[in-house]
Amino acid sequence: MCYNCGCNMPDNPMGMGHAGAEPKGKSITNKTFDEAGRSMEETADESKRNALDLLKKVLGEKPARIVKDPSGFDRYDDR
Repeated sequence: MCYNCGCNMPDNPMGMGHAGAEPKGKSITNKTFDEAGRSMEETADESKRNALDLLKKVLGEKPARIVKDPSGFDRYDDR
């Protein structure tokens, strides 16, 4: 649950299961990033870096502009 609650234990799902790695998992853990990376043919570290980059944009810590992607979803582009 570390990535959710700030407990600083990235492998501990706090009894909630690993999101993306277990069917009913709710906690974002290192296993979540392992599975996300594997599904996108990238490493867990690459998945974490991509998440961090987007989170900085969403939280306003990194300049970005929101554009409508052809898929219909909003996308945060670098400025």
